[in-house]
Amino acid sequence: MTSMEIQNETKRKMEKSLELLKEEFKSIRTGRATPGLIENVRVSCYGSLTPIKQIANITAPEPQLLIISPYDPSIIKDIDKAISQSDLGLSPNSDGKIIRVPIPALSGDRREKIVTQIKDMTEASKISIRNIRRDANKHIDKEEKDSILTEDEAKKAKDLIQKCVHENETKMNELLKQKTSEILTV
Repeated sequence: MTSMEIQNETKRKMEKSLELLKEEFKSIRTGRATPGLIENVRVSCYGSLTPIKQIANITAPEPQLLIISPYDPSIIKDIDKAISQSDLGLSPNSDGKIIRVPIPALSGDRREKIVTQIKDMTEASKISIRNIRRDANKHIDKEEKDSILTEDEAKKAKDLIQKCVHENETKMNELLKQKTSEILTV
């Protein structure tokens, strides 16, 4: 593997880690209704676990309300049950055609717990990126030892990987700051 291939693979993995964090943040309750809050809740229907976003349309017509319109009305009870059993603390209301999910306001204490939770998520993503860096550096060292890369090429590749780590950690910190402000703003 050339140093460029190693760098590109490393960069791709780090970007995937960042995207995963963004997806996790979507499912965090902020006291405001967003479809991302429940779109990945898995519903047991048709013999498998399926995310709600694949079996229903989710809208947020008001800041404190989500409306779920299943494509197949026969699975309303399954969706209702999945949301009730999720750890989101939401109580869906069904009328046989659509499901209304009121989003209650968050208490100050709950907001602080959520901020702690997203900080932990961010730190886990940073650790993931550092592990990706470690693996890439090991690969570069091996290539250098096998005389595929020169010492200068190896150093340059490691420097570029470190730069990528720094860029991704900066983006993660910005996401954390933005989400924290969103949660703490009443």
